[in-house]
This record gives sequence, structure tokens and C-alpha cells, in this order.
Amino acid sequence: MLMRTDPFRELDRLTQHLMGPGTWTRPSTMPMDASREGDEYVVAFDLPGVTTDAIDIDVERNILTVRAERRPATKADDVQMELSERPLGVFSRQLVLADTLDTEHIKADYDAGVLTLRIPIAERAKPRKISVSAGSGREKISG
Repeated sequence: MLMRTDPFRELDRLTQHLMGPGTWTRPSTMPMDASREGDEYVVAFDLPGVTTDAIDIDVERNILTVRAERRPATKADDVQMELSERPLGVFSRQLVLADTLDTEHIKADYDAGVLTLRIPIAERAKPRKISVSAGSGREKISG
């Protein structure tokens, strides 16, 4: 299992829906998809316009935190902004990882504005066969 239910998730979505896209003082959310592919979970975050040096990934105990900052583009003095709808600022998302995941071997890749994390399932949590050995004697079962 990748994450537990976050009771504040729906409240955050409702607030964003009512108040519109994020600003410098209230950044918008970081959209995410999560799936299981074989022996690992794949989590993808949409971070268009963010450079790799502005992405920070941290794991402490079983909490994975992804932080990213979208900075304003540098403009010449003679440029006047007419419309600005793209959210800027710091974006952050935390995931609670199950104990069955191997947090020591998480891989991160950033391509075309999408940050992809691959979180392997720990060896101890993978299904395994247990062999049964036959005993040397037989017991009579009475009913």
C-alpha cells in the first residue's frame, strides 16, 4: 500500500476549487498519479516550468516529501505583464509510505515537466513460497 487516506485532502481540493488557482502566498496543489507496476509503485507529479535544481525530495521515517518551486521568469525592464495565470511559488506534497516499501532505493526522474518516483516493494514484503517437509511418522486421528 502506498498511502493512507488523508482526511484533509478533500478539504484542500474544495478550498482550491472555491478560491481559484494558487498564488505566491497560497500555492496551488501538485497533481499526482500513483500506480503499481510489478514490484514497485510509480508516482508521477506534474511540475511544468520547474527546474531540477528547484525540486527537493526527502524521506524521513515513512514520510516522503516532495517540494518544488516555480519561479517567475526573468524579464527585461521594458516588458509589461498583461496576464499571469500560471501559479508561482513553493509546492509541496507529502505521502505516507507503508512499511512494506523500500525507502532506501527510491529512484527519481524528471522529464518534460513530470517528476516520476519509482518506489520498490521491500524484499521482506514480497510473496514467497514456503516448502513443506514430510514428517517421518504418521499419526492416527480418531474422531
